[in-house]
Amino acid sequence: MAREQWTSRLGFILASTGAAVGIGNIWRFSYVAGQNGGGAFLVVYILCVLIIGVPLLIAELALGRRGQGDAVAAFAAVAPRSLWVMAGGLGVLAASLILAYYAVIAGWVLKYLAGALLGPLWQTAGEGYDVFFARFIADPVEPIVWQLVTMAATVVIVAAGVRRGIERANRVLMPMLALIVLALAVYSLSLPGAAGGMRFLLAPDWSALTSPVVYLAALGQAFFSIGIGMAIFITYGSYLSPVQRIPSAAASIGLGDTLVAVLAGFAIFPAVFAFGIDPAAGPQLVFVTLPQIFLAMPFGRLLGSLFFLLLVAAALTSMISLLEVSVALAMRVLGLPRWSAAMALGVLIFTVGIPAAAGFGPLVTLRWDGRGILDSMDHVVSNIMLPVSGLLTAVFVGWQWSRTEALAEAGFRGRWLGAVWLWLVRWVAPALILMILLRSLGLI
Repeated sequence: MAREQWTSRLGFILASTGAAVGIGNIWRFSYVAGQNGGGAFLVVYILCVLIIGVPLLIAELALGRRGQGDAVAAFAAVAPRSLWVMAGGLGVLAASLILAYYAVIAGWVLKYLAGALLGPLWQTAGEGYDVFFARFIADPVEPIVWQLVTMAATVVIVAAGVRRGIERANRVLMPMLALIVLALAVYSLSLPGAAGGMRFLLAPDWSALTSPVVYLAALGQAFFSIGIGMAIFITYGSYLSPVQRIPSAAASIGLGDTLVAVLAGFAIFPAVFAFGIDPAAGPQLVFVTLPQIFLAMPFGRLLGSLFFLLLVAAALTSMISLLEVSVALAMRVLGLPRWSAAMALGVLIFTVGIPAAAGFGPLVTLRWDGRGILDSMDHVVSNIMLPVSGLLTAVFVGWQWSRTEALAEAGFRGRWLGAVWLWLVRWVAPALILMILLRSLGLI
């Protein structure tokens, strides 16, 4: 059976950008930027995307196209009968665990979208959104129901295939996401007092660059935002035709991912400053702070509904790519048809995520090192598994793979730009990922 391929370069770029763009671009980027100096953080973040994000994205796409299979098969194609296949397996496992708890957070967002569209979200304003959110996530059943809905939607799309499912969904979701975030940014910039938010993002306080924390935060955000180490782009690269140029496509994906994050900043920070909210409000910014802001705005209920629709679209494009990683492996190793693989893995990953959904309610007493279940899963995956997976991929492509073959598959073929790319993958990326890992472990 012939392996599926993307129908076009645009379809591939939209799907891959959708894989990179997620809730983290809108939610996490905003509060991390808010906590680390705004504009100064943004400058460092863009540099990190250029020197680590895009080079590793090229490496993963090239490795995937060379392997013409799942992430494990990609490593085996270059280094057969070696332990390097475990690096591919680590990426698949990381993607599956991320999806398990990411579906829980996506369920929260979907709950807020339904509440915004139907009215209950705005009707609960009197009790305070901190109370509303705490009561919702503590419910023994409701978070699991919303988690199930998001997983079911993901399974249906992935089961339909690369062209008819993943690519077609992203052709709808990504333009919709871009239009919504642009519309929200334009509206937010029109608010009285919005200039403070623009200055925060575009007039950097360069004194913030004296803090090492800003560099480490920007480095980590760039690494996690693009999605390195999750085997997503290895899998997506396997659906690329030989004629597609990887470097320019990777640059487009990195640019798209960064633009969405910056536009989200333009949508959030002017509103935050206009209403006198602390830009470093942290993770509660989306679920507690922003609903209060929307209520105070003209057309706020409509804008709030659009914002949560934006988050749902971003969550869904990421969930699709995360599930495809394990589905591709199951189809090859177990010989399952796509529908069966998507259904079986969807049920398995949903089940693994149930404790995370119940971790603020019935299982709230289960804690590890002071963290709840969802936070513990995120800590292990984000702080250990993903940096290790990204580090192994960089070392493999940079040192294990033949220089000639790597450059040819990536599409450089001896150009000076290829030498720069290989130098970044061999030396700079491993050093910076090691810093991320040490920072995550609290060693620096």
